Amino acid sequence: MGLLSGLLGLASDVDVDQVRRDLEPILIPQEEIDLAFAVIRDLFVFTDRRLILVDKQGVTGRKRSYQSIPYRSITTFSIETAGTFDHDAELKIWISGQHEPLGRELSRGANIAGIQKALAEGVLGRR
Repeated sequence: MGLLSGLLGLASDVDVDQVRRDLEPILIPQEEIDLAFAVIRDLFVFTDRRLILVDKQGVTGRKRSYQSIPYRSITTFSIETAGTFDHDAELKIWISGQHEPLGRELSRGANIAGIQKALAEGVLGRR
């Protein structure tokens, strides 16, 4: 059982077993995927050690960019929800050693509360 698996009522938006098979080449031995969220075409994958952002590019989505962020390097994060006239929410993650935050737009239907809880558990729940 991983770091985030104890979150009650927090279901993954995608099949974690499928994500595990897809990411097998980049996971280290004994690294566990706890949660994964689909945001538009991209993935937010929370393991017991890091956050992996998978950016699917191109028309087919076969080209992918993987960004690995250890929880210990996340100094601050924020999520701005969509308003009445806003179509998208926004996630910002400040990483130690970088001046500008990493930003991602989240669709109105994204599991914003789940992503917020998973980030909080990963960053604040360190042992």
